[in-house]
Amino acid sequence: MDNKVKEISERIKGLRESENISIESLARELNIQSDIYQKYENGELDPPIGLLSQLARKFNIDLTSIITGEDPRLRKYSVVRKDKAPIIQRRREYKYQDLSYNFVNKKAETFLVTVEPKKEENINLYSHQGQEFNYVIEGSLKIMLNNNEIILNEGDSIYFNSEEKHAMIPLNNKKAKFLAVVIS
Repeated sequence: MDNKVKEISERIKGLRESENISIESLARELNIQSDIYQKYENGELDPPIGLLSQLARKFNIDLTSIITGEDPRLRKYSVVRKDKAPIIQRRREYKYQDLSYNFVNKKAETFLVTVEPKKEENINLYSHQGQEFNYVIEGSLKIMLNNNEIILNEGDSIYFNSEEKHAMIPLNNKKAKFLAVVIS
């Protein structure tokens, strides 16, 4: 596992331990198996962004603090210049750029997401609390939403309950970019 995942794992473990919460209790609250949660804390598995968002809400901190180890500082507005947003490499096929990383007490998380074509056949579906809005900026995406497959092209958007299992797959063997707004 890479260093960034290890650092995130250490931060979420520290948060849990600082509140004297058992792994079993927290896993139950997050609705996941305790052995899976323990693998997130040990750095054996890369925790999904949705889980990190849930932990941020639970511990009343900003998602940015968990991901980067730095606290956001801006309260009135935050400008992020083109290509200056921090890159969060969460999974090999997804690259997130946090477009609101430095704003305190956000009501939503905003990301520019680049999805690279994937050669393997196994598609991992993820879910997290809240709702999500995706707007395709470049390329085409197949959105897997439970048993539904929805094709989105440039300029298309989707709004959905992100508690439903979902994944985004680029089409035509080309990368795709989309704006993702996650509301918790």
